[in-house]
Amino acid sequence: MRIIELNDITKKNIGEELLKRSPNMYESYADTVTAIIKDVQDNGDKALFAYTKKFDSVDISPNNIRVSEDEINEAYEKVDEEVLRVIRKAKISIEEFHIRQKQNSWFDASKEGIILGQRVTPIEKVGVYVPGGKAAYPSTVLMDVIPAKVAGVSRIVMTTPPDKEGKIYAGTLVAAREAGVTEIYKVGGAQAIAALAFGTDSIPKVDKIVGPGNIYVALAKKMVYGHVSIDSIAGPSEILILADESANPRYVAADLLSQAEHDELASSILVTDSRELAVKVANEVDVLLKKLSRKDIIKKSLDNYGYLIVAKNMDDAVDITNEIASEHLEIMTKDPFMMMTRIKNAGAIFIGPYSSEPLGDYMAGPNHTLPTNGTAKFFSPLGIDDFIKKSSVISYTKEALSSIHRDIELFAKSEGLTAHANSIAVRFE
Repeated sequence: MRIIELNDITKKNIGEELLKRSPNMYESYADTVTAIIKDVQDNGDKALFAYTKKFDSVDISPNNIRVSEDEINEAYEKVDEEVLRVIRKAKISIEEFHIRQKQNSWFDASKEGIILGQRVTPIEKVGVYVPGGKAAYPSTVLMDVIPAKVAGVSRIVMTTPPDKEGKIYAGTLVAAREAGVTEIYKVGGAQAIAALAFGTDSIPKVDKIVGPGNIYVALAKKMVYGHVSIDSIAGPSEILILADESANPRYVAADLLSQAEHDELASSILVTDSRELAVKVANEVDVLLKKLSRKDIIKKSLDNYGYLIVAKNMDDAVDITNEIASEHLEIMTKDPFMMMTRIKNAGAIFIGPYSSEPLGDYMAGPNHTLPTNGTAKFFSPLGIDDFIKKSSVISYTKEALSSIHRDIELFAKSEGLTAHANSIAVRFE
């Protein structure tokens, strides 16, 4: 991995390189995605089945697009009992964490005859996209579905691409059943997003779409936003480790590699004030890389978007950490909890040497669907808030309204909205 001294020039260069990973930078794919969305919108199932044949080499029809009970039962037979035990254990942790996020409706009544409040209700229909391709992620099924279930969503529709035999990965199906998915369809890519956004004869239109995917999926979600809601436009995975000389270089190296194996666009960054630590980490990366099954992917990731950044001091290290606003942030310093108080922007923060990022991916409970590409400056992890909506509640008696009706009429007239003013005035004629 490259060791880079932090200065204004390198800071700018790193920022520009990381920006290239954003789905917003891949406009060359936009025409293709636009065409797919319009085709599915206009032609429904016909287009959906054609794209599945083209991209996944599978013949899908109204008779087999939906995963059957027999297929789910078959999946349970294929999944190792110990894996099923771990899925169920993770489900409990995720449920317990997200239950604490639940919000209640509230109302406040005054003696003047005014009732104000907020009504919290779940979204009715949610679409969950689950990637296939290079790797299957049952853990992502749990993370995307369980908050929706806890929030009270009544219909959870999952889409995921089939393999060349028309099958869905058994672990994905088992996780979906355990988490509470209502129905599962064998379709992936931009065509799946279009189907969820506009509906076809086989797939229902939903109100919101969540879940990660490749560049086609990310751009499709961006394009259908407004017809439906979305969680975010997620980019490739990333980790930043903020460390000082007290950090264990082997732990740091292992954690950097854990994110680099996702894909060639993943980003793994160490920020430290210790050049000695950076050198040791680089050496450990070389040693550990030889043992890993996805070393070709990891090497490309580290060559393109891996950095060992050496800052002059921890103040500068914190500044660049907040500027990058990483999806995953690990803090390995002498006093990590104190250091955490200085962090403004991060998707998830892992504190101390035994809080490795995969803990958050699988078992801790907080959601692992997180903001990427610097969007942690204004986005939050997926949670209950993504699956609810809020309605303001207003109730005035005539007596309560009488004390302010002239003020409302004056305000409305000042904006040239005489019908607004009259709507109030007729009640006091």
